[in-house]
Amino acid sequence: MLYTSYSDSNICISSGRWIKDDATDCAESFAILSLTDTLMPFDSQLDLLLDNLRKVIEEGGTPVLMRFFLSDPANQTESLRERLAFDCPVSIIGQAPLNGTKIAAMVWCRQSAAICRVGDRMHKVTERGIDEYWYTGGLSASDGSYNQTVALLDDLSAGLEAQGLTLESDCMRTWLFVQNIDVNYKGVVDGRNTVFDRHGLTPDTHFIASTGIEGRTADCGNKVMLDAVAAKGPGMAVKYLHGDTHLNRTSEYGVRFERGTLVEYPDRRHVYISGTASIDNKGKILYNGDIVRQTERMIENVGVLLSEAGCGFSQVGAMIVYLRDIADYSAVKKIFDTRFPDCPRVIVQAPVCRPGWLVEMECIAIY
Repeated sequence: MLYTSYSDSNICISSGRWIKDDATDCAESFAILSLTDTLMPFDSQLDLLLDNLRKVIEEGGTPVLMRFFLSDPANQTESLRERLAFDCPVSIIGQAPLNGTKIAAMVWCRQSAAICRVGDRMHKVTERGIDEYWYTGGLSASDGSYNQTVALLDDLSAGLEAQGLTLESDCMRTWLFVQNIDVNYKGVVDGRNTVFDRHGLTPDTHFIASTGIEGRTADCGNKVMLDAVAAKGPGMAVKYLHGDTHLNRTSEYGVRFERGTLVEYPDRRHVYISGTASIDNKGKILYNGDIVRQTERMIENVGVLLSEAGCGFSQVGAMIVYLRDIADYSAVKKIFDTRFPDCPRVIVQAPVCRPGWLVEMECIAIY
């Protein structure tokens, strides 16, 4: 992964580019765009970010995923949607950037991908004979986090089946964004377990890599939002990552997701690391109340998972770091600036599913 960065008085852009061994052009790239002027009004921040996002896409190719992080989704989502001119998978979530600005973005681009819409929430990305299906911004009008989770996973499953895929065989990664996670996460866990039971996803088979994290939408009635990606094609192989020396199986404490997934394609590998916190291989939270030691252990756990996938932090294209307490931002930023000065990342406010976890991170690697 080759890293570059650009910054001025108003915006910072950091990118990670994966280059094919047999070519000089960029095959895949990630970029994190964040504003630096905290005094600009939202519309000015938005226009500046979108102008620079278009430049990133001109250089990087087809966007296969955009995720926007908003400080106040109820007041900002409509303005963002009105200005978006990209027909690609877009995820908009209320997770305030912790540098004090109102919006940040992550974009994943590929030079040789073709993209088309195949449903209200689903896009098909075709590249090198592989079809990926991105489901983004899934919302349900059902009551409560349990019913919304069931409805969303059922909608995802139906969309995949319409394309000849299944939830249990072909879904590689999910993101579940939960409003007021301390109250609503149990409903998400129970709802996912219900759907997984129907699809035969048990501790004896496998689960799906996932992040379950606090996240708000423009409508306070939405307790859960779902993003997901599935893939199918010749020459693919999938390996589930466990990190048994450092982490336990999630089913041991009643939830169902894989710690990570390695997807092997004929010419590259994608590694999806699930939301990972300071935990040991007994399922115990380590270093209660100590943000520095929790962050260090979290990074160690992620490193173990990446190693199991055959890579390391130098292959990571983008990181998202979630904090419960904004007062911990400076301490966590210092650690990441020291350990990973070049890797694109964003740090946002988003409490983790257990109150004792002060910090969590996820990442995507390519090699």
